[in-house]
Amino acid sequence: MDHFTIKNGVMHAEDVSLETLANEVGTPLYVYSSATIERHYNVFAAAVAGLTDGNPLVAFAVKSNPNLSVLATLARLGAGADVVSGGELARALAAGVPADRIVFSGVGKQLPELRAGVEAGILQFNIESEAEILMLGAVAASLDKTVEVAIRINPAVDPKTHGKISTGGADAKFGIPWDRVADAFALAAAQSHLRPVGLAAHIGSQLTDLGPVEDTIRKLGTLAKALEAQGHTIKRIDCGGGLGVPYRSDQPAPPSPAHYAAMVARATQGWPWRLMFEPGRMIVGNAGVLVSSVILTKEGASKKFVVVDAAMNDLLRPSLYGAWHDIKALRPKSRTEIATVVGPICETGDTFAEDREVEALEAGERIAFMTAGAYGATMASTYNSRPLVPEIMVSGAKWAIVSQRNQPEAMLALDARAPWL
Repeated sequence: MDHFTIKNGVMHAEDVSLETLANEVGTPLYVYSSATIERHYNVFAAAVAGLTDGNPLVAFAVKSNPNLSVLATLARLGAGADVVSGGELARALAAGVPADRIVFSGVGKQLPELRAGVEAGILQFNIESEAEILMLGAVAASLDKTVEVAIRINPAVDPKTHGKISTGGADAKFGIPWDRVADAFALAAAQSHLRPVGLAAHIGSQLTDLGPVEDTIRKLGTLAKALEAQGHTIKRIDCGGGLGVPYRSDQPAPPSPAHYAAMVARATQGWPWRLMFEPGRMIVGNAGVLVSSVILTKEGASKKFVVVDAAMNDLLRPSLYGAWHDIKALRPKSRTEIATVVGPICETGDTFAEDREVEALEAGERIAFMTAGAYGATMASTYNSRPLVPEIMVSGAKWAIVSQRNQPEAMLALDARAPWL
């Protein structure tokens, strides 16, 4: 469910007209609905609330949408944060997420990032290699701080999602092969300032089949019991995230949080350990849209093109993954046509939809790329020297610019001529 609906003939975000925002801020622009974010978080948190110890940590995957206002909205609801960089750590703390609700994941944490996490006193590092164990152990010792860690396993399962967002296969760069986890746990326990207390796994994003997830969670339980039998203490199990969202209105919806929670309850029955989850896309995906204006239409040799002012640098998913986003006119139209929707960048890959049935669009009309709240603005770039798209947060009838459009002058100010030029 989202809060983007047609009122008085035009699409609104809650009680704010997207046409009004487009007129006042300009296009392209991202728009986020606070009510949708809040609803999706609350539904997920309620679904998992009664599992195992009854005190699970829902740590929002910051990489999906690191906007400060998005993070602050979730922090006020009690969410934690799953971060994968020093920058994301700084954003989570600035948004008001308590350090004891922050988990630091990622396969290539650098020494300054490890140090920042230790100094902040975060809840847990999810360790992804034996080398990282030694790195973090040395950093913690240099600061004379004892740090709790979990070992992220590579469960060698097929998550049945797009290859570029699959993280659980045997050849993926993520985690430690599960048959080496016991040795890795012992290595961590041997470090004077590390305390291994848990296991973690995350097999991919946009998951629509819960079978591989259940297999992974059961592997975590088997490993945890084996480690306890060896004398180790297990406190927490991080089940990861990745639950999919409905990108296409003409296809069945992915499993709901309730179905996901029922699967987790089945897989974790009798577990004494605290559970952790890392939802991202399912919290913010449907909470955002990218609003764009039609620049012109043109007839090619065999197809009609609709050229819009948004581009692949603003929303990379269609170009990078071949991902689908529903495209809707802000003012709905009854007549449709087959068209290819493209941006103005000088790349053939700057294509949002190929030969798709869309509403018949003309120059000057506005459209919304739906379900753009996750992996949208966060993956944007300034390719072709295009400014970054502004981000707007809506709450009821209120709205605010929560990330500015960087103008060409600001972009030029970051450059400098070499002294010999």
